[in-house]
Order: sequence, then structure tokens, then C-alpha cells
Amino acid sequence: MLRAVDLDVARLSDFLRAHVDPFEGEASVRRIEGGQSNPTYIVDAGRRRYVLRRKPDGQLLPSAHAVDREFRVMRALAESAVPVPRVRALCEDPAVLGTSFYLMDFVEGRILDDQTLPGATLAQRRGIYEALNQVLATLHAVDHRACGLQDFGREGRYVERQVDRWTRQYRASETHAIPEMENLIVWLAQRVPQQQRTSIVHGDYRLDNVIFHPTESSIVAVLDWELSTLGDPLADFAYHCMTWHLELGTHRTLAGANLRSLGIPEEREYVAMYCRRAGQDPEAVMAQWPYYLAFNMFRLAAIQQGVARRALNGNAANSKADAVARRVVATAQAGWAMARTALD
Repeated sequence: MLRAVDLDVARLSDFLRAHVDPFEGEASVRRIEGGQSNPTYIVDAGRRRYVLRRKPDGQLLPSAHAVDREFRVMRALAESAVPVPRVRALCEDPAVLGTSFYLMDFVEGRILDDQTLPGATLAQRRGIYEALNQVLATLHAVDHRACGLQDFGREGRYVERQVDRWTRQYRASETHAIPEMENLIVWLAQRVPQQQRTSIVHGDYRLDNVIFHPTESSIVAVLDWELSTLGDPLADFAYHCMTWHLELGTHRTLAGANLRSLGIPEEREYVAMYCRRAGQDPEAVMAQWPYYLAFNMFRLAAIQQGVARRALNGNAANSKADAVARRVVATAQAGWAMARTALD
């Protein structure tokens, strides 16, 4: 969905002339409705089409909305086997559009947001989930030092640092007490599993953050790298697998779906697929699986709470932010329920 533009098109046109490709006349800009974080726009400039991502206006949480990190990781991955859009320019001068932004090429294809993939055949569904699995395993196999991302994050202790970070982010945006979040903050910090290796992690890898080929099951671009860093690949993969457990509200998930009739892998099979590609022991991974899922539900609840705070402050990136805020409690409750399965 597109909506009225809220940035200075003339200033953007001047920036494009100076830093991207020459074109005639003014840029044509349309804002895309969707996503909870960085406002996103389609920019037509001459015969070229770009996507612009910028930080929201107003007061922001520390380290949030890192468009510079999105730009850097996609530029670093451009020559890898991970499909990413070509990035064109990063602007960190607030005099241009008020906040930092970057431009990347528009990629033709399909963005899917219903995990059950209605209208697809059994073979097509299987192919789409195989592609999702393959691309994330491919990302986790990238040598971050060889592609210039050796300082993109810290080696080791990823989950421990993430629990601390998202606890602080949650506290900074907290609107009311949620007992399950308090329980998770303590439980997660006390049971951090030992990290086996460090890789580039996407941080928000899910069906609607990739672009599929217009007619095939292959992925042509991975989007929304704002939360990417160096970290524990199993934590990154478990975030992706929350669709087997959580009702996410705006998107149809796999929770409660008849997967066999749909031709979509059961979660344990999907984990085994990833483990084969990543050289991991499936049984060892499954032994730690409740922790990684509970951690990611906690993390998602903290992210949702940030959306809730931005809605109260009036600078949320999506007009549906209020609905997201109402899901914080449900996500936290699901996370604590998952944690309790590890105790039983």
C-alpha cells in the first residue's frame, strides 16, 4: 500500500543528481505502508527506480533504526551468494531529509506475507521453504572477515549481550508492568547457552523480509537488515522459526496450521534441513531449542514495546502501530510459556 509522501522531494532530487545517477526533472516519491521501523519509499528518477529507507523523525531509542548498518552489510554482501539489492548511496546529513537515509535498487519480485502460502501448490510451498532455509544457512556460512565485516559486531557472548540490550531497550520504552517479561529477563540471563560459532546474523529474517522471483521459488533479495550484526546463528535461525509457534497478528503464521496438507515442513524437519546445511547436530540443537525460542519471543516483545512507545510519541512508522502494541503481552506470555517447557 502507498500513501502520501512526507519528505522534501526537491532536496532528494538534488541529492540524487549529486550522488547517484543523473536524471531529468524531479524525482517521483511514494511512501510504502508497511514495516514498523524505518519509513520506506519508492523513488522513480528518470528511467531508474530505487527504494529509500530513512530513520523516523522525533526522539528515538539509542542504537535503533540503524540505516547505516543496513547499507553497510548489503554493500559487503554484494559479491557473496546471499541475494541483496544493490545499494547506491548513504546520506547521514540531516540537512537533506531531516534524518539519515540510503538508496538501493528496486528489485522486481513477490513479497509474501501469509506463511501458509495460499494459492501455491504443495511443490511450490516446499520450494519456498527450502529457499528460505537455504538462504539463511548461506548467510551464516559467509566469512565475515573476508567481506570486511570483522568489526560489525563483537565475537562471542551474543545472546548474553542481546538479553542485556533488549532489556535496556524494553525498559526505555516500557509503558506498564508485564510479569512475563520480568520472568524472562531473569530466566534468560541465568541460562545462556554456550555459543559455538560467530556469523553474520540478519536479526529479522522472515517470509515478508525477502523478495521471491516473480514466478519461481528462488529468493532474489533479502531486505530489512537493520538488526544485523555478528552473532549466534542458532539464535538467528530460531527467530525465523517463531512462525511455527506465534500468532503475529498482521501476518498469517504456521501456528495451528495443518502443515502436512499444505506441503510445508514440520518445525523439527525444518530444523534438521538447516542443520544439514550448517553442519550442526540436529539433536544437540533441539536440546537447546526452547531457550532459543523463548529468547526470541522476549526479543520480539521488546521490539513490539518500542513500537508501542513510538505510537504514544506519535512517530511510529506504521499506522497500525497501536495494534502491534497490544500484542506485546501475548508475545511475552508465549515466551514465558516456552521457557517453562524447558523447566518441565
